[in-house]
Formats: sequence, structure tokens, C-alpha cells
Amino acid sequence: MSDGGERVGKSDDTVGKVYLVGSGPGDPDLLTVKAKRLLEEADVVLHDKLPGPEILGTIPEAKREDVGKRAGGEWTPQEYTNARMVELAREGETVVRLKGGDPTVFGRGGEEMVHLAEEGVPFELVPGITSAVAGPAVAGIPVTHRDHTSSVSFVTGHEDPTKEESAVDWAALADTGGTIVVLMGVGKLPDYTAALREAGMAPETPVALIERATWPDQRVATGTLETIVAVRDSEGIEPPAITVIGDVAGQRERVLEFLEGE
Repeated sequence: MSDGGERVGKSDDTVGKVYLVGSGPGDPDLLTVKAKRLLEEADVVLHDKLPGPEILGTIPEAKREDVGKRAGGEWTPQEYTNARMVELAREGETVVRLKGGDPTVFGRGGEEMVHLAEEGVPFELVPGITSAVAGPAVAGIPVTHRDHTSSVSFVTGHEDPTKEESAVDWAALADTGGTIVVLMGVGKLPDYTAALREAGMAPETPVALIERATWPDQRVATGTLETIVAVRDSEGIEPPAITVIGDVAGQRERVLEFLEGE
């Protein structure tokens, strides 16, 4: 829906509608009111893996379709998901395309909006709380802090594999002096931590890994730019996880006792 409240896409009363919905980081209490209502009203929910088991468990199995992707594992081609959204909408169905976090933050929501618009399928994007901010926050890490940093950069650790080279300028990020938050970056952790050190970032820079942020089995591991790969391996940190690099990652230790007491 545009800022002026007009419906996006070509209107056709015989066609259903697709809602590109962000589920937030995984805790059902962090779903928006609108997202919850749409999940209840949807005829079909096309979901990935990231909404988390508690949210997915609230959706009747009969109307759930798993179109998830997971590095090195189960994978649904994006072309299939695009075609399925169009197919269902043209059958008159109300479709929720449910994504983790916010659909436009490394969630391919932009690609899906363009595809639906080109196919003339009415759609609306429903923002969600991005895990890039919420994940660190629930672990006791503010992504900005007046005493430490006034900027934050969000980076994907899982770029399009067809690219000949990375579009991420790690040297430029190191120069900013701000917080770096990497989503989907557990596997590439050795590569970008090395690139940041080579660019001059101090080896003792605090780093935190937050696995399954806000889920019941959330885990947090901390270290430095020099030690975090060994910490990842010893702790067995696996996707989905968020990497936070910068002085703010060290703030967790100051509130850890309170967090563990909750």
C-alpha cells in the first residue's frame, strides 16, 4: 500500500491478495497486531524457517506451506515461491507470505513486491520488527550507544551466490567506527572477521553471536574479533544467528546478571 493509502498493484475483484508479512524475530509477543490478524484471516500462509516454531505452531497446518531456505539444507527456489504466490492469488485466495524479521531487510521482500506488481497481483507489505535490532536488544546489546557509537551498519553474510565478488566493502565498514550487525553470517564468520582485522579494526573489538534470538532456545556467545571464530566452534553456534561487532557488544557484560535473573 502506498503512502497515500492506494492499493498497490492492479485491482481485480476476481483476484485475491498477497500480504508480505514480517513476523519479527520469533517471539509471538513481538508479532504486530496486524500480522496476527492477517495470519488468522489468511487462506494460505507461505512461510520460511525464520518465524520460529512458536509462531508457526499457531497457524493451522492445513493452511501452511513451507517455502523455506536453509544454507546447506532444505531449499525452495525463489522462482517457485514467486509463482506460487501468483497462482494462489489468481485462484482468489488471501495469501500471507510470512518472513522472519522485516520483509525488506535481507528478506527478498523487494524482489517479491516487484514480481507481484509485474504480474498485476494486488499486494501489501506489512513491516515487522527486524531481528537486526531486536536480536541484539534482547541479548542486552544496544546497537547504538551515546558513549560508544552513533552509527550502525546492517550487512548480509549470505549474498547472492551468483555474484562474482562480494558487494560488501569490509574495509569501509571498519573505517566507520560504528556497530556492524551481520545477519545470516555464521558460516562466513572467519572470512569477514579476518577482512575487518586486515582493514585495521582492533583484534580486541568485542563481538557477540546471538543464536535464535527471542526463541525459547536462544543462546549468546561473546568474544573478540580475534577469538570469536574459536568461540563459535567451541559453543557450537549455528544458524540462524546474528553477529554484532563493535564496542556495544561489550555492554552485555554490564547487564548480564540482570538478564540471567529474569
